[in-house]
Amino acid sequence: MPSLLQNKKALIVGIANEHSIAYGCAKALCALGAEVAVTYQTEKGKAFVEPLLQNLNAPIFQQCDVTVDGSLEAVFETIKQKWGKLDIVIHAIAFAPKEDLWGEVYQSSREGFLKAMDVSCHSFIRMAQLAEPLMKDGGSLFTMSYYGAEKVIPNYSVMGPVKAALEASVRYMAAELGAKNIRVNAISPGPLKTRAASGIKMFEKLLVDAAEKAPIHQQVTIEQVGNMVAYLATDEIGGAVTGQTIFVDGGYNVMG
Repeated sequence: MPSLLQNKKALIVGIANEHSIAYGCAKALCALGAEVAVTYQTEKGKAFVEPLLQNLNAPIFQQCDVTVDGSLEAVFETIKQKWGKLDIVIHAIAFAPKEDLWGEVYQSSREGFLKAMDVSCHSFIRMAQLAEPLMKDGGSLFTMSYYGAEKVIPNYSVMGPVKAALEASVRYMAAELGAKNIRVNAISPGPLKTRAASGIKMFEKLLVDAAEKAPIHQQVTIEQVGNMVAYLATDEIGGAVTGQTIFVDGGYNVMG
C-alpha cells in the first residue's frame, strides 16, 4: 500500500542517527508515499543525520533546537513557504539533565525538572500550536512516551512524571483539536537502544528485562514503531483513533 500517504507532508523532529525512533518513523512514512521535512538539533549532530537523507524524500532539512527561541518557529515558516500545508508531525525528543535523570524524583532540582518538562512535553504543545494553522484539511500529531508514565520503572526517575504530563497533554489536545479533524496520539514503545535512552541509569538491564518479560520475548525495533505511526497517520486506518497512548512493546505493559 505505497500510496496511502501520497501527497501528505510530514515534519519529523528527533532524528539523531540511524538508531532513532524518529528515523524509523520517517522511513515508514516515506514508504507510504509521504514527503518529509527533517530537522537536526546541532551542527555537530547534522553530520549524523545528513547521510540518512538519501533514504528519505526530504526536500526540507533544517536545524531545530526547541530550547532556542525562534528555532522551532523558523522550521514551520519554512514549511509554510515551501509547502503551504502540513499533514503529520512526529515529536520524538526528550531530555533531562543527567544529575536529575540519575537521581530520585523527590530530589530533582527545579531547574532540571522545568528543563525536562519544556523539552520533552511543552515543545509538543508548541508544535501543535504552529501546526494547527497549516493543517487545513486535518492531520495527525504524534509524540513518543514510555510505560514509565503509568507505572514506576526503576531508574526512569524524573522522566516518569514528565511523560505522564505528555500523555495528559495528548488527551486534552485531542479533545480540543478534534473538531478540526486533527488527531493527537502518543506512541509508547518498549525500550529501544537510542542515543536518548543511553542516558538512563542501568539502561542495558532495562532493555534485557523488558524483552524477557514481554509475551513475545523480543525487543522492539524502530521499524515496528515507525510502521505503527505511519499507518495510524492514514485516514483509512487511523481516522478514528485519537487521544490514545498506543503501546508498541511486545505486550510488556500487560504483564504483572
